[in-house]
Amino acid sequence: MKPQNFEESLIWYIIIGTYGIYVLGMLFPVYSLLAWVLGGYVVFKMLLETENTPPKKKIRIPWITWLWGVYSLITLLATYAGVTDFKLGTTILLRNILGWFTSTSIIPLFFLSGCLNIRPKLIYRAVCILCLQSLIAIPIAYAAYSINLPDVIYISPIERLIQNGPIFHQVGFYFSDYGADNVRLFLFTPWCPALGLISNLYFFMVLQESNQKWRYIGIVGAIAMNIVSLSRAALVTLPVVLVLIWGMKNFARPGVQITTGIVSFIAGIFSYQLTNAATEFVDSFHGSRADSSRVRAALQRVGIEGWKEAPIWGHGVQKPGPPVLAGLPIGSHHTWVGLLYTKGLVGFLALLLPVLCSVLDLLIKARDSKIAETALSLLLVFILFSFGEQIDVLGYLCWPALVIMGIAFTEKINKPIAM
Repeated sequence: MKPQNFEESLIWYIIIGTYGIYVLGMLFPVYSLLAWVLGGYVVFKMLLETENTPPKKKIRIPWITWLWGVYSLITLLATYAGVTDFKLGTTILLRNILGWFTSTSIIPLFFLSGCLNIRPKLIYRAVCILCLQSLIAIPIAYAAYSINLPDVIYISPIERLIQNGPIFHQVGFYFSDYGADNVRLFLFTPWCPALGLISNLYFFMVLQESNQKWRYIGIVGAIAMNIVSLSRAALVTLPVVLVLIWGMKNFARPGVQITTGIVSFIAGIFSYQLTNAATEFVDSFHGSRADSSRVRAALQRVGIEGWKEAPIWGHGVQKPGPPVLAGLPIGSHHTWVGLLYTKGLVGFLALLLPVLCSVLDLLIKARDSKIAETALSLLLVFILFSFGEQIDVLGYLCWPALVIMGIAFTEKINKPIAM
């Protein structure tokens, strides 16, 4: 498997060179810059098109990608409105506009890169190689913990230039939970749940690898990353998305519909017992990391209460939380509550619309397209994680999945006309 053009070369070498870039403390700027390079290359190729360019080689930007671009611009407008309404000053406004260039804006740019001549199988193979590298990195990280090496070795000096938080530029081995006797790994991601998100995205991509050996390596690597992250959301999301995708693919089958009806009938009879079991599971889920669950719940309550102060445009930016929130900023750790707090109802609806349209578009295509089915799996992972993470903040890290989704958006499904 070798890249065949400029865009494939960029993607291939950056994915397989992830750990090298991470050790240099350059992962965040390189990944963020990649979005603008690929997006700019799409525009460059469009400018080179002429009337003689074959229709198949012309770049066609799908309406879904345009919709995601509108969402990104609306969040920028909401940032300006919120900062202006609360008179937070020019410095904060400029800092958040610069932050927009490395967060919300890169999501539609990676979708846009799906218009380029990029083979999905090249991304799948590169991710399999990265999963193999992770299998090597995991025992090294545990060894560092066992011999009491520092959890974080150093923070890249480039953080002083970007100033989006040291955690995005740190290089380290592991994380120890406070008040708990366990160690969690984050590998090349900024924090452990982010590794859980990446592991789920990688799992559904490596499933499509055509080479059996690499597919098995990718699956084992993705599951290992899931486990060592000790992310509750990651452990739950993987089987849930597998079941959802299977159900969406097979629900039209009579046997599945009959089975679903029987199961629903039985579930109705034992609804009390099932409700109790579900309640116990939720309590156990939250109790496994009680302090984290308490802080996250408090963040959501404070965020929603804060949104009521500025329901239309929001506060513009996240604000430092009180001690009860463990110092975490208000509007963090939840995509939707974060949007309500920082961008108001305008920002919330700006994201909700493209998400719903993307689900519908991929769901229609998934019956006839394997790439669309994979993209739908990735989108479901993003949706489930959006209730515990800020997807826009982690967009730079999830870029291979975003490119796959962009390719699926671009794909046209030509069904034969019945005669």
